[in-house]
Amino acid sequence: MTAVPTRRARLLLIVGALLFTLVSNPPTPAAASTVSPAGAGGGPSSSRGAEVVGVTQVADRQVDLSVRSPALGGRTVNVRLLTPDGWDPGDRSRRWPTLWLLHGCCGDYTSWTSMTDVARTESLRDVLVVMPEAGWNGWYSDWWNYGQSTDPAWETFHTKELRLLLEHGWGASSNRVVAGLSMGGQGAMLYAARHPGMFKAAASYSGSVHPLLNDESVNRIMGYFAGQGNDPLRVWGDPVAQRDVWEAHDPYHLAKRLRSIPVYLSCGDGTAGPFDPPGSTNALEADFNRQNHALASELERRGARHLVTHFYGPGTHRWAYWERELHSSLPMLLDALRTGR
Repeated sequence: MTAVPTRRARLLLIVGALLFTLVSNPPTPAAASTVSPAGAGGGPSSSRGAEVVGVTQVADRQVDLSVRSPALGGRTVNVRLLTPDGWDPGDRSRRWPTLWLLHGCCGDYTSWTSMTDVARTESLRDVLVVMPEAGWNGWYSDWWNYGQSTDPAWETFHTKELRLLLEHGWGASSNRVVAGLSMGGQGAMLYAARHPGMFKAAASYSGSVHPLLNDESVNRIMGYFAGQGNDPLRVWGDPVAQRDVWEAHDPYHLAKRLRSIPVYLSCGDGTAGPFDPPGSTNALEADFNRQNHALASELERRGARHLVTHFYGPGTHRWAYWERELHSSLPMLLDALRTGR
C-alpha cells in the first residue's frame, strides 16, 4: 500500500522542487506593448464565460492572450500563441492545425519560447502553436480540494474554456496534437486520454507518466504538490484514500484510452549525458525513466497502434534534451495533423 510522505520526506521533496525551479523556470521576457490584431477586438467569450481581456504582440509571430477564466476563480492568466504565416484572427473563414505545447512544473507559458528554438522552427510556420499557462504546479488537473471541486480547474480551463476561445476567434481548428515536458508531459498524456478525439497525437518528454509507480514516485510528486506553500492533498487527495482520483490522473492507468493514437515517449536515465556536467546525476529523471518504461510496456500490452519511444540512456532533466526531443517528435506530430491519424 502506498504511504503518504512523512513530514521530513515532504520537506526534502519541497526543497528539491524549489531547486528544480532553477532548471525549469526561465526568466520572464521584458514587457511589450499591448496591441489588438486587426479584426480581433478584445476576443470573444466562450460559452462558459472565459474571455480575452488583453492582447500583446511580444515578438514576430508571438502573441500573448490574457484570458479571464471562471474555471480559475476569475483570475486572468496568459496564453502564448506562435502564429503561422498568414494568420489573421479576424478571418473567420480560415482555421489552422494546432500544436499545444505544455510547460513543466515551476515554469510558465513563456518557457518554450524562452528556452528552445521553437519560434525559429521552419516546420511550424503553417501551424498555430498554443502555449498556455498551467500554474507553477497546476498538474493539468481540476484540483480535488477535499471534494469541493473548486478552483483551480486547469483541465477545464484548457480543454473547455481555452479550446472554445481559440476555435471561435483566434484561428484554431479542431485538428490538434499535444506535447509537453515533465509535468507537461503528464498533461499531454492526460488530456489525450481523458478527452478522446481532442488530440490526434501526443508526445511526452521526461514526463511524470506513472506517478503511482511506487512510494518514491508518490512521495516525489507530493513534494511538488506542496510547492509554494500549498497543501499537497488539495491536488488529488490522499494517494490511498483517494486512490480513484490518483488513478484517474495517472497515464499508466489510462493507457487503454491512448492505444488508438500515435504516442511519443522519451526520457533520459538520470546520469550525465552530452548536455550535462561530467559526473552529474538526477534522481528525478531516473524516477521518470522508470515511469516511462512502465507506461510504454502497458501501451504495448494494450495493443498501441503507433508507439514511438526514445529512452536515450544518459541524460538528465534539462532543456537541451527537451528541445532535441521536440524536433525528434515533430515528424510524428505533424503527420498526425496532416493525415488525421
